[in-house]
Formats: sequence, C-alpha cells, structure tokens
Amino acid sequence: MTGGTAGERGDPTVAEVIVDEIARRGVNLVFGVPGTSSLGIIDAVRKNPDVRFIQVRHEENAAMAASAYNKLTGRIAACVTIAGPGATNLATGLYDAKEDHASVLSLNGQVEVQYTGPGGFQEIDQDAFFRPITVFNNTVHDRTKAMKLVDAALRHAVVKGGVAQLSVPNNIQKEALDPACCPREGPPPPTGIAPPESEVQRAVEAIEKARRSVIIAGWGARTAAESVTALAERISAPILTTFRAKGVIPEDHPWHLGILGSVGPGYAREQARAADLLLVFGVGFSAQTHVPEEVPMVQVDLDPIKLGRNADSVLLWGDCARVIPDLLGRVRERRDDAQREEVAHQREAWKAQRDKEANPEAVPIRPPYIMKVLSETIPDDAIISIDVGENGWWFGRNFTMKEGQAFVMSGYLATMGFGLPGAIAAKLAYPERPAVCITGDGGFGMAMAEFLTAVKYDLPIVVVVLNNHELGMILVEQKMENYPNFGTELHNLDFAAYARACGGAGFRVERPADLAPAVREALAAGVPTVVDVETDPKRF
Repeated sequence: MTGGTAGERGDPTVAEVIVDEIARRGVNLVFGVPGTSSLGIIDAVRKNPDVRFIQVRHEENAAMAASAYNKLTGRIAACVTIAGPGATNLATGLYDAKEDHASVLSLNGQVEVQYTGPGGFQEIDQDAFFRPITVFNNTVHDRTKAMKLVDAALRHAVVKGGVAQLSVPNNIQKEALDPACCPREGPPPPTGIAPPESEVQRAVEAIEKARRSVIIAGWGARTAAESVTALAERISAPILTTFRAKGVIPEDHPWHLGILGSVGPGYAREQARAADLLLVFGVGFSAQTHVPEEVPMVQVDLDPIKLGRNADSVLLWGDCARVIPDLLGRVRERRDDAQREEVAHQREAWKAQRDKEANPEAVPIRPPYIMKVLSETIPDDAIISIDVGENGWWFGRNFTMKEGQAFVMSGYLATMGFGLPGAIAAKLAYPERPAVCITGDGGFGMAMAEFLTAVKYDLPIVVVVLNNHELGMILVEQKMENYPNFGTELHNLDFAAYARACGGAGFRVERPADLAPAVREALAAGVPTVVDVETDPKRF
C-alpha cells in the first residue's frame, strides 16, 4: 500500500478508520476537548453519524464522565484530547476508572512523529505516562496497524475491566488508509464464566452446614440482585451491601440490613462478626467496608485476586449472575423465624434513628433532613450521581433508595468533583430518566464549569448542592486527629444565581419547609437546575 494523504487515492484517513471501527464496536459517545494534535480524530468524529461528541470544559471531567457511563451501562465511552497537557488532565478521571474497573477508551492525539524528542511542543512520553493507569497502552506508529490496535484496546478494556489508551500522532491521523488491507482482531470473549462443579458443591455443603449465614453483596453482584434476595429468603440470611452496591438490593426488602462499613448501622457490623459463614458476592474488600476476614466465607468474584481472604474460604471464580442462581437451585430451604424477627427489629430501630436525626425545624438545614426529603421526592426511576465528601457520607447513611433507582460514585479513588460529570453521563445514557447530582460546595466548585456543558447539550439534570461553606469532611478529620481547623473554609458564590447565569434554573433554599417544593420544581423545570441548600457544617 502506498502512502499519501486522504483524497489522493480516495481512501479514508487513519482517524476516520479508527472512529468508524470504535463505532462499529459500539462506542458511540465521545467526551473531550479539541486541540492541535487531535484535529484529525475530532474531524472523524464530526463526520461519523453514529458517534456523538460532547465537548467538556476540562479533560478530567471527560474521563470521569466516560467512567461513570460504563459504571451505569456496561458500555464503553471514549475520551479524546490532545498530547501533553490534555493527556495529563485526563489522569484523575482515568485513575477513577482504573480503581473501579470501569472500561474506558482514551483516544489521544500525539505530536507528529518527526518532532518526537527533547524540545517538542506539548510533547510528553504518553506511553510512559499512561502505563500505570491502563490495561492497554500503545501508540499508532504504523497506519496499517491502526485497526488491530483499536480492536486490541477495546478487547483489553472489556476483558480486564479498565482503561485502554491509544495515542495517534497528528500526521498519521491524516494519512490515507484502505481498511480492507489492515489486519484485525475479533470481538472480546464472553466474561460470564462459572467455577468447577466440585467447588460449587463444596459451597452448597458449607451453606447447608452453617447455622448463621450472612450475605454481603458488592458491586460485582449488581446483575444478580434477584438471585441474592431469593437466596436470602431460602436460607434465612440477612443481606448487607457495600456502599458502592447501595440500592442493588432494594432497601425495603425484609432481609436487607443496610450498608456494611463506616456509613452503615452498627448492627450490620455485629451481624457480620457474629456469622458462622459469610456469603461474599462481588465484594472488593475496601478498607471502608470492614469485612471481618476471620469469618469463614463462600466467595464469588470474577476477579481471582479478590478470592482467598482466609484459609476457610470456598472460592468460586465466576460471574455472580451465573454462580448465585446455581447455588440457589441447589441449597435446601431453612426457615429461621427468630432470625427474621431480629432483622425486622433492627431494621425498624435503624429507621427510627434516622427519622429522629432528620429534624424538620433545625436551621441551618441538617443533612439528615436533606436526605430524608430527597428520598421522598426523587422519582423512583432516577439515576443519582453522588460526590465525595460529607454529602456522600450522608447519602450512604440516610438516603433510602427505591427499587428502580440507580446511583454512581467514585469508589476506591474517592474523587471530589465526580458528581456533576457523573450526572451528565447518566442523562446521556438514559435521557428518558431523571438524573440527579448530590454534591457539596467543595465538589461542585471543582467541576461547576460543566454545568455549562449540561446547558449546551440540553441535559436537564438536577444538581443539589449541600452548601456549608466548608470542606466539611476535612474539618471533621482535623478535629479527629487533634489538628486545629485550618484551610477548609470556602468562599462561595450564589450557586443558584450561577445556574441562572449559565442559562439554567436555580433555587436557593434556607428553610426546611422550602426544600421539598424546590426539589420538585427543579425536577419539573426541563432545564439544568441547581438547588443550593444552606446546610450545617457542624453536623457532628
């Protein structure tokens, strides 16, 4: 095949071939910022009717939105930017995807290969920079390898659950390429694996031998929720979830006891420690979850590294959606009325405690009351994106999710500023469903330029800002570690007025009685809306 630019031989450009291929593989949403070294890619996106481009105000938010999109849908979105500073700006959002095993394609420009070397403008060694973040990482130095590299990138992102990065030098983007002449890879294999029969039988025997089983459902069990609840009913086992799996099991289910970890009730930890067998389904063993690893376990996980937390574990390497229904079909029913009554009593006590905390008279408005109102007003089919900080803490503890709702968060990396790009991704993924961001003034301040993105693309999200004029969680951490309070006070603008200045709607709430009407009006506004809630920084 001869060289030359596109048009000389009538072939598409390398960039067009790449974008056509990702579209064919189902990647039809691209977040990014155009720039010098990515112009060919951006133009290829413009030409492709099957790919939608969302221009963001900061590359970090492009990567966080792409990460959120995969967490919510299981599908891959891409982020696109330039070499050098654009690529480095992606790092935090991509690291969120890495830590939470979200599949993301990072498609980046690179300087022309003839300029590679010291003194290059906006040039970094992108292969070296992205290596710690990615499951696949390469540069298209030869145009004939472009399709093979794209296929390999997507295969790795799907199978390994992480970030695939592909850099394309600016001059190569423009070269002509006949895709029929290019080697390619096939689609990724199915990941719904199942463990050996002998190990499944060992798990069944362990479950039937146990007298006080407790189920812990993590994010990896999200596709097996019905089987988890059916198993709990069959063997009379309480269900605890991780924070990230909040809402995977309906919170009104009679066997659901809440979140295991620092935001959950104390009795959830007591139940886990008192168990003689833990059924641990798709749990990542975060330090915030506090799974008692000394208790014997039956573990199910697609990631074999997570298996084998103690010597008494039965290890089932497989997909929860395949393994848990298999267990359900084998174990005998065991009725335990005393356990059922204990769980019911604990559920009622936890509800009464949270209701007592939700003081409807306190001014400034207390976070437990905010979460109670949001629980009652956010629709049953809403998708909720939460931020990091005390807003997330109160959401985990005091918000009651309904069946049909979903939420997304920055899990292991715990990235402030995730809430707003996460809500944008939610609205793009499910335009017919309400999308609500719950954030603090600190987290919103880190990403608030993306409110303009929501306005530009007519994405009617609702952003609820818990405005306490502090980095509230840091204030508490300083007190806990006996440091004087320093550096946490925030100088804020009027977030509701900001929303209106951007072309959206904005409501400021200072009195408890005004909160529910403001949230309902925001949900009905039909435009991006901020509900700026004056709240209490001294909530402990």
